[in-house]
Amino acid sequence: MSDPAAKRDYYEVLGVQRNATDEELKKAYRKQALNFHPDRNPGNKEAESRFKEVNEAYSVLSDPEKRKQYDTFGHAGADGRGGAGGFDFGGGGFSDIFGDIFEEFFGAGPTRGGRQRAQRGNDLRYNLEISFEEAVFGKEAKIKVRRHEACESCRGSGARSGTSIKTCPTCSGSGQLRFQQGFFTVSRTCSSCHGEGKVISDPCPTCRGLKYALREKTLSVKIPPGVETGSRLRISSEGEIGENGGPPGDLYVVLTVTEHPHFTREGNNILCEIQIGFVQAALGTKLEVPTIKGTNTLKIPPGTQSGKILRLKGMGFPDVRGHGIGDQLVRVKVEIPTKLTAKQRELLEEYARLSGESIDPEGSTLLGKVKNLFE
Repeated sequence: MSDPAAKRDYYEVLGVQRNATDEELKKAYRKQALNFHPDRNPGNKEAESRFKEVNEAYSVLSDPEKRKQYDTFGHAGADGRGGAGGFDFGGGGFSDIFGDIFEEFFGAGPTRGGRQRAQRGNDLRYNLEISFEEAVFGKEAKIKVRRHEACESCRGSGARSGTSIKTCPTCSGSGQLRFQQGFFTVSRTCSSCHGEGKVISDPCPTCRGLKYALREKTLSVKIPPGVETGSRLRISSEGEIGENGGPPGDLYVVLTVTEHPHFTREGNNILCEIQIGFVQAALGTKLEVPTIKGTNTLKIPPGTQSGKILRLKGMGFPDVRGHGIGDQLVRVKVEIPTKLTAKQRELLEEYARLSGESIDPEGSTLLGKVKNLFE
C-alpha cells in the first residue's frame, strides 16, 4: 500500500473545489483522463502515472461513502474503506465515463453483452393547426403520421422470408473485435455486422435488409380546452421505431391557433371591441354583445368613456392546467356621428348652451379666434 502522506489531494488531482458536485467531478475526471490516457501519450511513464492517479481520485470521490470518509480522515480513511487507495472500477459511473473515452479514441463506445445496445427511437414532431374556437373548447383530431415501422414482410428481421440469418464470421457472433491498446484490451464494434453478431446473406426485398419501412398511420389526438399557439402534446411511443430492440420514441404534436376575425387572446381572457353611440355612452344602456360562447347581455354604465374595458366573467379560455376560466374583455369605442340633421344639430346646440359648453357654429378660423383674444 502506498504511503498516504505521499499522495496528492484528490480534489487537487481532479482540479475541482471540495464542494464540487457529482457532475463537476465527472466532467473534471473525463477531461483529465483524456489528457493523460496512455494512448495519447505512448511511452510516457509520467502520463501513465498521472492517469492512474486521476482514476484513483475519481474512484474515491465519485462514491458518496468513500468521499465522506476521505473528507473526514484523508487518504487513510479512503484506504481503509476501499483497499489500495479505494481504486475500484466496479462502479457504474466508470462504465459510463470510459464509454465516452473509448468513443473519443476509437469511434464506438462499449456494448452490453458483446452486442449493440438497444437504442430508443427518435421523437417525431407533427404541426397541427386548429381554430380559435377549437382552442377554447378542445377537440379530438385525426392526424396522419409517416414514420418507420418494423417491416411486415420480414417482421423486422431484415432477411428474406424463408432464409436464415448467419453468425458473423468476422467477430464469430460476439459483435465486437478485441485488440490491444497500450496496457488496455479494447473492444470495438464489428464493422461487418455493426455489433449485432449476425449477418444477412439474403436481404428482404421489401426493406432491403433495413428491417423497417416507411408507413403512414392515423392517430387520434385529444386536444384539451385552453391550449394556445406553441402548446405541445406528447403521445407516448408513437415516434420512430427503436433499434436493436429499443423502445420507440414519442410523438409531439405542436399546435398553431389561427386568428379570429373578432376576438383576440390575452392570457386566458378574450378581448373584443364594440362601437356604441355617444348618447348610449352618456346615458348608459344594455347591449347584446358577441362572445365565443354566444351572445351575452352587457350593461354599459352611464358616462362610459371611449376605450373603457368592461368584463364578462367566465367567458374566456379555460386554464389548460385546470386553474379556472378567463373572462371576456369588451373594449368600448364611442362613435361620433359625422353627419347631423338640422334637428339633431339644434338639439345638440341646446345641450351645449345648457351645459355651458362653448361651440363655434360659424366655423371661424383659428386665426380669427386668436385675434378675438386681443379685442
